[in-house]
Amino acid sequence: MATPIKILIVEDEMIIAANISLQLSSLGYDVTGIIPRGEEALTNIKQNQPDILLMDISLKGKLDGIETVQIMQNDYDIPVIYLTANADDVNFDRAKATNPYAFISKPFKKLDLQRAIELTINQIHCRKDSESSATMTNNSPFILSDCIFVRHLDKMVKVVIKDILYIEAERNYCRIYSKDKEYLLVMTLKDMDEKLPQKHFIRVHRSFIVNLSQIDEVANSHIVIAKKAIPVSKILKEELLNRLQTI
Repeated sequence: MATPIKILIVEDEMIIAANISLQLSSLGYDVTGIIPRGEEALTNIKQNQPDILLMDISLKGKLDGIETVQIMQNDYDIPVIYLTANADDVNFDRAKATNPYAFISKPFKKLDLQRAIELTINQIHCRKDSESSATMTNNSPFILSDCIFVRHLDKMVKVVIKDILYIEAERNYCRIYSKDKEYLLVMTLKDMDEKLPQKHFIRVHRSFIVNLSQIDEVANSHIVIAKKAIPVSKILKEELLNRLQTI
């Protein structure tokens, strides 16, 4: 079952806000809050980041809706739909500079709201698809929960995580050793370590990351995987032993 889209309403006219909330709930969306002030909205976003921000431009308080969005965008990339009863050129140009996904002029019908949100969700999905494609076309591995896709001979090929034995650094490259193949990636071992799922892998040496499930032996200064002796640094050995005890 798909998780409902989370929407935060920032609107200081509480009757309008409550009406919007009822409409969104009836359409199957998850309203994470109704907030009247920009300052409170920024605090709420830190605690529970929504998928879409429905923002009234003319908020009372220190921050109006556009200023609130400008501050929010320093830390978050949340699609914004503006609500406005005052669509003058100055406010429109200020709002446009924050790249909103839609504008809704008050008073509005339920269908206006529904369509603006559906169009926003469609744009979110399109953007995610294009980001995935971009990731697939560069040399970085595309990492999923049970496999990674790596570039090999001008193609992205699937490598099952449980089949990876270890990864060795070669200057600014990484060489992945799996059960039946090797893959050379243009990526540092540090970057690879940050991207790989931590429950499967551990860095045991400045030049090696290993798959915990593939370790055959643990000696004083090295481990053995598929008959290959891999050095283990003193600093990292304690963490390795702790991890082995928990799996």
